[in-house]
Amino acid sequence: MPIRECPFTFCGNDIYRPILPVRIINPHTSGNYRTHGIIDTGADECAIPAAYAPILGHNLQAGQTKKIRTGNGLTVAYAHTTKFEIFHPETTELLYTMKDTPVDFLPNLNVALLGANNFLSRFILTIDYPNKRFSIKYP
Repeated sequence: MPIRECPFTFCGNDIYRPILPVRIINPHTSGNYRTHGIIDTGADECAIPAAYAPILGHNLQAGQTKKIRTGNGLTVAYAHTTKFEIFHPETTELLYTMKDTPVDFLPNLNVALLGANNFLSRFILTIDYPNKRFSIKYP
């Protein structure tokens, strides 16, 4: 899994972020969607935009519901069993598979977030903000 000294991705308006290519998979239907996820050390969990649910074959509102606090305030999350594949941002090599895990689908979210409890807690993450680079490795 090692990613060494990977440059942040330019997101416009002089904003750079640590981003990884991901494939999000519904293990029940094999529906999948390739996108990018922001490494978010401030997110407790991984989160996916609610708009991805029908693409993956999930019935959004059939998921386990819970109220969570986000940067936008209180919202309802719908958890669905999901599989993540994480790819190297430069080589596109498959690096890591997060097996069937309940992941929150959130209305008003526009990008997948790779959070602490069900993703980042498995790795050693080094973020070099001055040089806009990040590294991830197994402990």
